[in-house]
Order: sequence, then structure tokens, then C-alpha cells
Amino acid sequence: MRSQIVSTVLRTAARPSLATRSARPTAFALRAASGHAQESFESFSERYVEFFKNAEDLFEVQRGLNNCFAHDLVPSPAVVEAAVRAARRVNDYATAIRVFEGVKEKVENKSQYEAYVQELKPLREELGLVLKEELYSS
Repeated sequence: MRSQIVSTVLRTAARPSLATRSARPTAFALRAASGHAQESFESFSERYVEFFKNAEDLFEVQRGLNNCFAHDLVPSPAVVEAAVRAARRVNDYATAIRVFEGVKEKVENKSQYEAYVQELKPLREELGLVLKEELYSS
């Protein structure tokens, strides 16, 4: 019994008290606003065209598409072309078609999507891509 009392007293003495804990100053992490300038649409397009030209495997292509489509803008036709070529280069037909489906979701209206489809028609014919609209036309 005496040993229990001694061990309890020693544990209590070794433990800092509640008053001591609350007296410690608390450091707050402050985030400063980002000092980066906004990226222009042209530099965005150039960056992703270069990225897709250098993509070596399917993971890189899909990661680039995910990052590209996460921005609050519709990628330029040059970016779409580079992405489709990269998808076909890594031999992934489905990802090449999904690039067009991503554009369809990003544009504001159907006429904008049709403009993309018409502008990229030579590319689709060259790579043998058939869009979902062409397969299931009603």
C-alpha cells in the first residue's frame, strides 16, 4: 500500500500541472497571401502543351488531364490536341475520347463544344477517334 502511495505521488510530481500547461504561450501559424501573379491563358496553354508533349506514361497523361481540367477555364484547342496525342501515344484510346467528354463538360453551351469538335476533326480522323455522339447519334 505504501508503495502505491509513493508511486502515485511520484507520477503526480512528474506530470506538469494543468495551470502550467495553460500558461505556455501558443504559437499560431499565419499564412500570408500568395505573392504569385495570376497565370495568363497563353502561358497556361503553353505549359500544358509542353507537359503533354513530354508525358511518357498513362499515369502522367491522366495526372496532367486532372490538373488541367481542375482550373476554372476551358483548355485551348492546342492543349486538347496535345492531350489527345499524348493519350494515343501511350496507347489509351479511352482517355483520348474522355478528353473530348471533359471539354463537353467544361464549355458553357453546345455550340462551343461543336466548335471544338469541328476544329479538331482532322486530328480525330488522323488518330481514328470516334466520339460518343457519332456512335450513338439519334
